[in-house]
Amino acid sequence: MAMATGRPGSSSWRSAVAMAMVVVVASSVAGARGQLRMGFYAQSCPGVERLVGAFVREHVRRVPTVAAALLRLHFHDCFVRGCDASVLLNSTAGGVAEKDAPPNLTLRGFDFVDRVKALVEEACPGVVSCADVLALAARDAVAAIGGPSWRVPTGRRDGTVSSMQEAIDEIPKPSMSFKELADMFASKGLGVRDLVWLSGAHTIGIAHCSSFADRLYGHPGAGASNDTTDPFLDAAYAVNLRRRKCRAPNGGYAEDAIVEMDPGSHLSFDLGYYRALLKHRCLLQSDAALLSDAAARADVESVVAGPDEVFFQLFARSMATLGTVQVKTGAEGEVRRNCAVVNSPSN
Repeated sequence: MAMATGRPGSSSWRSAVAMAMVVVVASSVAGARGQLRMGFYAQSCPGVERLVGAFVREHVRRVPTVAAALLRLHFHDCFVRGCDASVLLNSTAGGVAEKDAPPNLTLRGFDFVDRVKALVEEACPGVVSCADVLALAARDAVAAIGGPSWRVPTGRRDGTVSSMQEAIDEIPKPSMSFKELADMFASKGLGVRDLVWLSGAHTIGIAHCSSFADRLYGHPGAGASNDTTDPFLDAAYAVNLRRRKCRAPNGGYAEDAIVEMDPGSHLSFDLGYYRALLKHRCLLQSDAALLSDAAARADVESVVAGPDEVFFQLFARSMATLGTVQVKTGAEGEVRRNCAVVNSPSN
């Protein structure tokens, strides 16, 4: 590694030190990812993946909306301190945890993960991390609803820190521009195409009116009247949303009212989200932002022109990458027996 030149405090010195820190961080991240492997529990907890998969499939078939809940839970976890199950931790007297941050108040699936973890603990006490349980459950849930599957190497350790402020700062917001989204994804080691394909998860998602109401009422790009909508939102679709789903605030609409992000097929993992996106019938500004970038739009148009299987392969590849973001391995974390609570010294 090149030595920093110039006197301490100079711009050249600071630049060299900053570059060295980037290299060290990148090396440590690559090292942690390298410690994940397929079959990590082959000796210590054989059959754990079959156990998780069977439980998830059984319940997703009965309640398909579980799939979107687990997928979103995994995504929000990985974007804060990496895929370390910190989103599952409860708040304490010492601090407010991620799960109680505004972006996470609509997360679901915590009880479901606890039930899966209880089964795993019964089979192999204190062996399998909550982070691995969540990563496996998200994969299996998508497959159970008819979506793709992907390789999930295991060996993650659970983090012991969970911060509400970090969740506020690091989870993508529905109002973000394309550049803001791309920069945030890049900070996690994810590229623009990962942004495009991971957004495809919205094909089985729902959104609360509060997350896109600013596109329906008083949008700054349409004028000052409270009756204005985002001009990039399909007019007929906007009218339907305003009349049937999210009535005007002065008419008493409920901010927690939910709307399908892929109307008509929100329980099917397919290309419906991207087709709606190209028709300007997506709910979130962050979704519409994908069309503001030429390369991202070209990718969307290309995948829509092909079979679902192409999207499945691209989505699976990006999910596999997401699952290795800033993971903790070895002595960097712990294995929590209760996913909501950090191990006590007596454990």
